[in-house]
Amino acid sequence: MEQKQKKNENAEKKQEAVKKEAAVKKAEKSESIAVIRIRGDIKVKSAIKDTLKMLNLHKKNSCVIVPNNASILGMIRKCKDYVTWGEVDESLFKGLKERKVKNEKMRVYCLHPPRGGFERKGIKKAFTKGGALGYRGKKINDLIKKMLP
Repeated sequence: MEQKQKKNENAEKKQEAVKKEAAVKKAEKSESIAVIRIRGDIKVKSAIKDTLKMLNLHKKNSCVIVPNNASILGMIRKCKDYVTWGEVDESLFKGLKERKVKNEKMRVYCLHPPRGGFERKGIKKAFTKGGALGYRGKKINDLIKKMLP
């Protein structure tokens, strides 16, 4: 019985890893990525804090539009438990440009908390499991619309 449970757990882990790799490959095809910081600074490891600072995500609900390249995707994967990201539409750039800009070079925008709240399972679960964190693809545009005033 225990061996079957271990095999099932290993199979589930492999499936999750394959899904994550597929999500990253989809993100690599896009030109620009929107990254939104969801969680705060409490109990964050220093390496992850440094990565968030490099992405200019200093506060909750701040959004950065970054180019899509391997180094940026590696940084995003490192802090995946604190941010959500996806491919942004060009039409949303107009709405974001009206917002207060912290840093024009990195395109950092201050956003409001989303109207109606985050997803049902909260900000500590992955988006694929009903939460708010991690890769969302094109659905990042819906979240940004909810966060614009």
